[in-house]
Amino acid sequence: MTGLPVRPDLRGATPYGAPQLDVAVRLNTNENSHPLPAELVAAIAAAVGTAAAGLNRYPDREAVALRTDLAGYLGHGLRVEQLWAANGSNEVIQQLLQAFGGPGRSALGFTPTYSMHPIISAGTGTAFVDGRREADFALTAAHAADQIRRHEPDVLFLCSPNNPTGTALGLDVIAAAYDATGGMVIVDEAYAEFARSGTPSALTLLPGRPRLVVTRTMSKAFGMAGLRLGYLAGDPAVVDAVRLVRLPYHLSTLTQVSARVALTHAPALLETVAAVKAQRDRIVVALPAYGLTPVPSDANFVLFGGMDDSTRMWHELLERGVLIRDVGLPGWLRVTVGTEPETSAFLSAVSELRPPTR
Repeated sequence: MTGLPVRPDLRGATPYGAPQLDVAVRLNTNENSHPLPAELVAAIAAAVGTAAAGLNRYPDREAVALRTDLAGYLGHGLRVEQLWAANGSNEVIQQLLQAFGGPGRSALGFTPTYSMHPIISAGTGTAFVDGRREADFALTAAHAADQIRRHEPDVLFLCSPNNPTGTALGLDVIAAAYDATGGMVIVDEAYAEFARSGTPSALTLLPGRPRLVVTRTMSKAFGMAGLRLGYLAGDPAVVDAVRLVRLPYHLSTLTQVSARVALTHAPALLETVAAVKAQRDRIVVALPAYGLTPVPSDANFVLFGGMDDSTRMWHELLERGVLIRDVGLPGWLRVTVGTEPETSAFLSAVSELRPPTR
């Protein structure tokens, strides 16, 4: 790109990229490994076939029917005017930054956290500030509020459960963060359905907090990463602000139809959540026997440390047909929770590299 007039702030930047390799066990991008139910596949095919006859017309620009269904799925007394949908939660976040960030404004996130937050911030001309977590990746209300008051961000990102650590935030942290800023507070709940029992959602904090937004996705618990459907819940004024920057007809007819069909099959789709959580807990219990330290997780992945050379271990696992994620934290790796056979393959590969210590 040296011969192109690229924006100065983008020069030298690296695009998002997770290896997409043809291996036997792919556990690096937090997808849901369980296949979609056959009845849902058939229902989507039928609905798409019907909708295809009208593809000469633009889709519903406001996606009203889909937003109504999403409000019904989330509950909490949410209304259609409080929901917005886009092509994955990344596009939702991009639209929020277009509306509330931009040149001369800043966003704050508590790293290590979701790598796309700073990337999308950069793409919208929003300065990104690295906040810090405790050594155990925790974030307390006092620690968060102190950093927020110090940096005074226009947009605050709180990831719960957090990626890559899998740790969820208490509502006291979110409430304290909200009170510490006059900017927008975005709680990224992409993995909320996988949280351990009793873990509250920030959706409960929405009433009376017009600057609070909760983002969700159908890529994880619903197992529909290929659909690219994300959404937000917030004050109706937030939805109105996002509509100022969204591209016209941004959400295709086929995406809207497929998502609506999937929501009618939500109970069947979410049955895989329990299976994923069981394998997640199996990983957390098993890894200490190999001298590794897992972080207790509320997501569909486990971050683990205890390696002198995590990059080497990543390559050695790949040589054994198991692809996991090097998240750039020295001494730490992240594994997506897959099916029972995939989990067994991962643990078997680990045991070859690190014989059990007990």
